[in-house]
Amino acid sequence: MLKRELNLLWTSSNNPKMSKKNMLNKVLIFDSGSLISLAMNGLFPELKALKEIFNGYFIITEDVKREVLDRPLTIKRFALEALKLRNLYEEKVLQLPKDIGVNNKELDKEIKKIIDVANNTFFEKSKAIQILQSGEISCLALSRILTEKGINNIICIDERTTRVLGEMPKNLEELLRKKLHANITAKKENYDFFKGFRFIRSSELMYVAYKKGLVRVGKSPEVLDALLYAVKFKGCSITHEEIAEINKIG
Repeated sequence: MLKRELNLLWTSSNNPKMSKKNMLNKVLIFDSGSLISLAMNGLFPELKALKEIFNGYFIITEDVKREVLDRPLTIKRFALEALKLRNLYEEKVLQLPKDIGVNNKELDKEIKKIIDVANNTFFEKSKAIQILQSGEISCLALSRILTEKGINNIICIDERTTRVLGEMPKNLEELLRKKLHANITAKKENYDFFKGFRFIRSSELMYVAYKKGLVRVGKSPEVLDALLYAVKFKGCSITHEEIAEINKIG
């Protein structure tokens, strides 16, 4: 469990008098995968309840908005989840970078920097491997901008590659070898570029919802276990061992 990150996000979260200025010192950035996991498990009411006690901002980038809202609205298979997400957006549960003073120009500039480094760090033979997608890169870019502005922020991302790149990039080299069944080399001097990012997953978010009594089906060990496995089976990269650890401290 990322106790430091969770404490940072949820300390004083029950203070309704916190000013909007202070709210800007706490931002949770959502990648597409975490929102999809919550949507597929019907957990948007829990997400909304978390936002009500967060006293900070839940932010999605324009790239993430296109991935989870704009495009799915045009596809019948995904339209229902997209409509539910649109409600969260219209109710300002989820907001855009511009709502916290980050404009598209500065975000695009940082995105280009990250693309140049991220997708030119690992190589199969002499060919660079594209390891990150646009939504993930935009989340990293926004996080870096907020950090430079002195604003506490964490990225909620379920996909493993981005988190490993930020937390232990040397391990990603081995993961890519196993995944691609190829000899992978790395430009190790790029590793430091990815230091400083902080991550949680939808599993940690639902743990917070459980601890604060916000889960609609109640509060019991079996509820926590069911929540964690639900997000795991919908794309959250969490191991059985990690679930057992969370259940132990439940």
